[in-house]
This record gives sequence, structure tokens and C-alpha cells, in this order.
Amino acid sequence: MGRTWAHERLMMYPPGEYVGVGRDDPIRFYKYPMLGKLYRRRVELCLAELTGGQRILEVGFGSGVTFRNLQLKYQETFGLDLGVDVGKVTGFFRERGLEVHLLKGTVLGMPYPDSFFDSVLLISILEHLRPEQQSAVFQEVARVLKPGGQVVYGVPVDRPMMRRAFRFLGYDIRQHHLSREVDVCRAAREVLSEVRIVTMPGPFGFPRNIYQVGNFRRPGIMLDVA
Repeated sequence: MGRTWAHERLMMYPPGEYVGVGRDDPIRFYKYPMLGKLYRRRVELCLAELTGGQRILEVGFGSGVTFRNLQLKYQETFGLDLGVDVGKVTGFFRERGLEVHLLKGTVLGMPYPDSFFDSVLLISILEHLRPEQQSAVFQEVARVLKPGGQVVYGVPVDRPMMRRAFRFLGYDIRQHHLSREVDVCRAAREVLSEVRIVTMPGPFGFPRNIYQVGNFRRPGIMLDVA
């Protein structure tokens, strides 16, 4: 297990400009000074693990806060999400000169061919699935990855401090977070080869980690296949 404090700067538009998501989307948290900083940093830690390539898929892209960064590392950006207005999000980025390929769908049955992506990114998605579903998720992720391709995921570490903070904001995370970071990591190790695990500490020198990023690869040699 590794730890790093380095992170890539997230190039967001003002949070209030994003469209196509419902009231439960975390974009609303980015406007709070301390909480917004934590939300950005967890995304930045995930972005820093991506190695670039031809195609990337982000599962659970939401409002698309990562897309500006992803376009600098990959030739094509794809997104899959079950709960957004795909047309609105696509139009929002097209108006700003970014072409993204977005679909509605679930990570448990993705509408893409085998060995299609260089990277798959999942930020704060896997904790919403049950522990017994995690293995099937990584099997499906491995299917759409090229041999040698990578998956980067981020999941929260359950801490009482964070539960209290979200409860103050009217959000009970216990009702939404069904899997722990250990459940996700265990399932990833069953299917993929671990590169490293990165952890993020809490604010104000809080000694316990509150977020975990996993970097894994599909076994095999990366091939430049169009």
C-alpha cells in the first residue's frame, strides 16, 4: 500500500453552470469552501493516477467535472451514467468545444465491445453497490479494457467525522454507501493486477484517511488497437 499527497489540478467550470443532473448529484457540495476542497481533491487524486491513451470511459460521470482534464490525456472521452440527462450534459460540453461520447447505462452490463478502452475511471460509484456485486463489476470492467489497460477507482473510507458532516448537510450517507473500501479493493484484486493504493487524509491534519484510490491493470500487454 502506498500513500501520496500529489494530485492533478481539477479544471472545473463554476459549479453552478453544470447541467443535466438531479438534486442528489454532489456538484452542489463543491460550493462549500472546506467540503468543496475535499471533493476536488478526491477527484484530483484519481486523475493523477491516469496514464493517458486513446480512449477512456468514466462510469458515473455525473455533471462531467473531470472531462476537461480527461481531454488532455486521451484522444476520446466516453461516459456511462444511469441517472443524468445525457443530451444536456453532451450539449453543455459541446458548446464549450469538448466532444464527449455519453450513454445511459450501468457498470454491470456496459454497451461497449471487448478490449475497447485504455482506461476506465470510477469516482465515488462503487460504494453504492452491494459487496456481492463488486466482483461482477470488475469482471465487466476487465472485459472492456484492452490487455494492459488500467482501471482507477475512488471510494470513501467510512469515518464518523464524515458521517456527521453530511448529516449536518441533510444527507445520510449510511443509506447510500453499501460497500466499504475493503470490499471494493478485495474484489479488484480477485480480477485485476494491483498497481498501487493511494489514500487521502482528512482536513486540518486529521490523522485518519477518508478516501482511497485504487489503481489496477488488466493483465496483458497494451496494444495500440484502434
